[in-house]
Amino acid sequence: MAELDERSPLFAIAVAAELAGMHPQTLRQYDRLGLVSPTRTAGKSRRYSMRDVVQLREIARLSSEGVSLEGIARILQLEDQVSELSARVRELETALAEEVLNRPGRRVFAAGVEGEVISLKHGTRTQRRTELVVWRPGRDD
Repeated sequence: MAELDERSPLFAIAVAAELAGMHPQTLRQYDRLGLVSPTRTAGKSRRYSMRDVVQLREIARLSSEGVSLEGIARILQLEDQVSELSARVRELETALAEEVLNRPGRRVFAAGVEGEVISLKHGTRTQRRTELVVWRPGRDD
């Protein structure tokens, strides 16, 4: 059996309309405008996912706040883009972390006495300094 998730097309238009608190004709209109694009069955009837229903509710909320359908379309497009980019960033962060951890001969750096950057071989440590430096205000030593 196929695994169900938020994108699984489960609901006929009447059920999706009821879940979204809308008239089925409104869902058809939104489909024509490209605001929500449900999956189609072999017989061409619409099947809405839970994600589609959530999106329909968001459209209703934005519309009630006075946002035009063009504005809603743009907001939804930008939200989708943000989701895609966030997923890509997570993917790249994971790849980078794996690369850094698995790269042979990775470099280690430390700060020198004067604040300079010192490159160390993997597995070596810097020599610890134990002297104490005292600073007294007003002296130009």
